[in-house]
Amino acid sequence: MGPKNRKWEKEIKTGDYFIEDGREGDVVIPIMGPTGAGKSTFINTLLGGNCARVGNDLQSETQHIHHYQLTPNRRIFVVDTPGFDDTSTKDREILRRIAVWMAKSYSDKAKVGGIIYLQEITQARVTGTVRRNFDMFEKLCGPNAATHIILTTTKWSDVKPDVGAQREIQLRDHFWNDMLRDGSKMRQFCGTQNSAKEIVQEILVRRALDAAQIQDELVEVDKLLSETEAGRTLRYTLKEALEEQKKMAARLRTEGGDDFRDQVIENDSKIRALLGQISALDIPLGRRVLRALGLLKG
Repeated sequence: MGPKNRKWEKEIKTGDYFIEDGREGDVVIPIMGPTGAGKSTFINTLLGGNCARVGNDLQSETQHIHHYQLTPNRRIFVVDTPGFDDTSTKDREILRRIAVWMAKSYSDKAKVGGIIYLQEITQARVTGTVRRNFDMFEKLCGPNAATHIILTTTKWSDVKPDVGAQREIQLRDHFWNDMLRDGSKMRQFCGTQNSAKEIVQEILVRRALDAAQIQDELVEVDKLLSETEAGRTLRYTLKEALEEQKKMAARLRTEGGDDFRDQVIENDSKIRALLGQISALDIPLGRRVLRALGLLKG
């Protein structure tokens, strides 16, 4: 790597936690997916203990990035990540935490062994939240990572086998078809340690990924977080959500009355929060001009 301004380091905050003494030869395996997909459960089952906190409802227990060494003898780390639908943390902050952790590990010369994306098979359809999480996942990883991704369904014990099999077909043929065509694998996590180990082992037998897209963008290309594909995608998603909230605000004010006062206040609060997140993802005018003139790469 040549000399960089290392813009990503300006995103680091007090409380961010990285691999201690990160070094060349480290291998990281991020576990990603929506809140409630079973990321922490997968890690606990894999390691045979209660290392990662598990949520019992829709509220996420994983709000920061946590990593766990797979074995004492090898520096292989599984990484627990929050979903973009976290109940108490804004999506822009979730993106920052994931992006900074990935950039720091790459800067320390760690390799991504592969990425495991979890999706619970109990969901009857692909919701907007699930789709947004997967869109962000794709932008964080990039097309070159496809062959290092294992798309994993969870919570099979919570559905009838025939129902689960039908939903698996829907995921394979529609929602995940592009990534599977590009070389990703689809597997079931059956809730046992052997099942988890088999999925991780499938990653470890392959040559590690040189860099996920977010790592290349932040460290090699030296982009701002807002300039990355993930940053742009999130800004677009937030703008869509803002328009929906504005429509809701107009309806509430039209209907009027004291019965809707609390809803109006809550909706206005959501609008302000969305505006704040969008503003934090704005690309400075100067950099937009330089990029338009071809003076910035990427």
